Amino acid sequence: MCEPAALQNRAWGGEVRAAVGFAVLLPAALLTADVVAGNGGWRRAAVWIWLGLLLLLVLWPTRVSAAPGLLTTRGLIRSRRVRTDRLATVAWHDGVARRLVLTDTDGGSVELDPHVLADNPPLWYRIGEDIGTSVSSGTLGEGLVPLRQFCSLIDRETARAVFKASALT
Repeated sequence: MCEPAALQNRAWGGEVRAAVGFAVLLPAALLTADVVAGNGGWRRAAVWIWLGLLLLLVLWPTRVSAAPGLLTTRGLIRSRRVRTDRLATVAWHDGVARRLVLTDTDGGSVELDPHVLADNPPLWYRIGEDIGTSVSSGTLGEGLVPLRQFCSLIDRETARAVFKASALT
C-alpha cells in the first residue's frame, strides 16, 4: 500500500521570495542613499549588507508540512515535529501574534501561525483528522476549549475567503 504524501504550506515559496526581496531591497536602498549623499564606503556597505542578512533571518518563514499522524515545522535553524495523533495539550494564544501550540505525549512541541492552516484547507483537514484521533483515544487532556476557539477562527477565515472569492462581500 502506498503512503500518502505529506501536505505542505502552499504559500511558503511566495513568503520566501518576499523575505529575500525585502532583505535585498533595504540594503540596496541604503547603499544607494549613501552613494548619492557621498557617504559611501566599504564599512557602511558592510553594515547595510549585515542588516540585510539579519532582516532575512527575521523574515524567513517557517515551512509547515503534515503527514498522517505527524506535523513538522522547519525554520532556518531548527526543525520540530509533533505526533498529531497523540496530542497531549493544545494551547491557543490569541494576541498580537496569534499562535497555536501543539504538544504530544512524547514531549514534542510545535508552534504554528493560524494563517498557515487557514490558507491551506487540506493541511488543516489532515491535522483535524489527527486531532480527532487524539480526542477519541483520550490522549488530549488539555486544550479542548482553546481548540474550539481555534476551530472557530479557522471556520471564520475560510468563510471569509469563500465569500471574497464568490464576490459576495
